Amino acid sequence: MPEQVCISLDAMGGDHAPEMVVAGAEIALKRLPHLKFLMFGDEARLKPLLAKYPGLETVSQIRHASQEVTMDDKPSVALRQRRDSSMRLAINAVKEGDAQGVVSAGNTGALMAMAKFVLKTVRGIDRPAIATYMPTQRGETVMLDLGANIECDENNLVQFALMGEVFARILFGIERPSVGLLNVGIEELKGNESVKKAAAILREIDLPIRFEGFVEGDDLAKGTVDVIVTDGFTGNVALKTAEGTARLLVHFLRETFKSSFWAKVGYLLARRSLQRFRERMDPRRYNGAMLLGLNGIAVKSHGGTDALGFSNAIGVCHDLIANRLNETIKGELAAFEEAISKAPIDEETIALAAGQVD
Repeated sequence: MPEQVCISLDAMGGDHAPEMVVAGAEIALKRLPHLKFLMFGDEARLKPLLAKYPGLETVSQIRHASQEVTMDDKPSVALRQRRDSSMRLAINAVKEGDAQGVVSAGNTGALMAMAKFVLKTVRGIDRPAIATYMPTQRGETVMLDLGANIECDENNLVQFALMGEVFARILFGIERPSVGLLNVGIEELKGNESVKKAAAILREIDLPIRFEGFVEGDDLAKGTVDVIVTDGFTGNVALKTAEGTARLLVHFLRETFKSSFWAKVGYLLARRSLQRFRERMDPRRYNGAMLLGLNGIAVKSHGGTDALGFSNAIGVCHDLIANRLNETIKGELAAFEEAISKAPIDEETIALAAGQVD
């Protein structure tokens, strides 16, 4: 039988918490019966909810939290003033070894600030990154960073590439995921200094990363590569644009099938195919963004998700724990440092490879 995995849950985080969190844990438990949970939140509200699911109740423990992190809390305020919040205590449980990972649908900025403060970063990682996966024409693609780091230098981008490659390998079961840097064109001379230098480093260093060079915005939907690396500003804009485009497409389909009698008949004939389309585009299926680079597994669920979406975020957390994500990342970083020590790349070499000097 699989080894039991304990996950701590911020039971008060999210638009529909705590009901959504408890119901999501029940769905996840049916899929993964070796799970157990620590639920942090208002005990008076959680107890009657948990009592509705006897099976879940036997593998769950409620730990009372007197505070909640609101969606309006600034990260700095949450870090200083919400030390007894459900979010902070759930993260503390990972640090203290009571849980192997944490899932929260709460305030993203607060979660990142608290997780970085409590868990610290893996040695060799300057900044954590937010990574998730999305549907494409080929299957799924991982993208990072999605908003944790607005400005990034070449070293940050190289570190993101290393972590993203491991994340995709575990999530998709691909032996050698392909990696691309998001840019304004695929030509080597295009892009800002950080992107060109990062590409130069990834090309010059002998690492087991299948680096495919630059990719453009339309490659997100094509699924040209398995991992797309970018800074947090660009990544967040790209992600929100993709989500908005998906909603617009669904809106247009609904309006089209309501437009006439024959359109409604067409809908009835195509209903089964449209249901498959809806399932493929369902954002709940892709719920669960990982805070990569921390000394612990921390997964961010979408704040507006329902129980099914939250259960998928729990599933992502479980898979990363079971496949020892952080240990693999540490191994890749050690290989990177060894490659650098054997064949150090100075600034002039990077500039030459990036096409910045003749």
